Amino acid sequence: MKSNIFIPKIINVGYQNRSGTYTGKLAYVIYYDEKGKLRKEASWNSWRDKKIPNEEFDNVPTTGFVLNKKVGDYSSGWDHRQAYCRVYDPRNFEFEITIENLLYILENANSIKGKGLEGEFVYGWDGKDLVLMPVESPDYKQITEYNKIVHNNESIKAKDLIVGATYLTKDNEEWIYVGRFDYYDSGYKWTENGEVKTSKSGKEIPRVHGRYGYEYIDYDYIDNYPYGKYYWFATENNDIWNFKQFKSISQNKFISCVDDKCTSKYSDIFWALEGSHHYSPYDPLKDVVCNMTLGDFLDLGIRKHSNGEIYYRSFKFISSHAGDDESYLADDCYGDDKGKFQIKKYIKADKDKWSYGYRVGYETKILKPMELKEIYEIMKPKYIQKYLANGREYEKEYKI
Repeated sequence: MKSNIFIPKIINVGYQNRSGTYTGKLAYVIYYDEKGKLRKEASWNSWRDKKIPNEEFDNVPTTGFVLNKKVGDYSSGWDHRQAYCRVYDPRNFEFEITIENLLYILENANSIKGKGLEGEFVYGWDGKDLVLMPVESPDYKQITEYNKIVHNNESIKAKDLIVGATYLTKDNEEWIYVGRFDYYDSGYKWTENGEVKTSKSGKEIPRVHGRYGYEYIDYDYIDNYPYGKYYWFATENNDIWNFKQFKSISQNKFISCVDDKCTSKYSDIFWALEGSHHYSPYDPLKDVVCNMTLGDFLDLGIRKHSNGEIYYRSFKFISSHAGDDESYLADDCYGDDKGKFQIKKYIKADKDKWSYGYRVGYETKILKPMELKEIYEIMKPKYIQKYLANGREYEKEYKI
């Protein structure tokens, strides 16, 4: 079970009259968060019968819960109602839990016919979903430790961040603060009155009257637009460092400093950071056209399924076969020519201006279908090795 389940100190219970329950009424349980705000109040008010007084209870470990029956799991027109299990609370109301919650309960507590569930339980919330939590479950201790921190209502401010320190988020994730650096991401580039302009918003691209009304002038997507200074954090997953960036640090984004000492992995984190195009942007002036090896060329078109079965796929490459470096498509063939590829040259045409697709512009056939080894000897394929501004290798590009 997730360790970021919120366990409130007080629950608020609203009711509807309902047959098929022990008490003749069904409950909708909501809660007060760590700031004392009543959560899900709007939907709770629209659901409950206001003629039946609501009740508030301390959310303390309680015994005496009893399983009633499964409800839902049926369709009514287009609407499918998810399956739930109704549970009796000894404070004389009945509520519903998910089947996943029921299975978790049965893994960690005994259900005795005529007596109900053994042990103590508390209410928790996994996002919007209510969870009945067995106190004896192995996750309960970790969840309660997390909730102690949440209920302290501590908030880490940006000015308090320490480079290399580890912080706990409200989702119970540990993030390492790397520092505050420039952040680069997607944007747009176009030429206007002879001047090259860029923007992170496509709305700034000029439009002119064209064949289909007002159209944007020619523009390119870029991935090196500067967004300014951001706070950078790192998380590790399967030995790979992933980064999260924030323009500002919102209140309660971080609820605790787990370790204020600089992590011993900081040098590894920074090495990974320097390989991110969001940290050091792509520099087109560093592009290098490289000759492709036969092995790399074959790998682009010949693949294997997990069961070892070979399959073929179309791919693009660069070649100076006709003189200048140009873009080509190796299009895999079918039928009697399966395993062979048809080479098509890219030719820019006005008719393709607003057309999108992998093969758009690749129509001119220059060779008969043949195997990749033959194509390699004739076309002498190339690719563009891209680099970041700091000199680190970035991506390979297979078209001009």
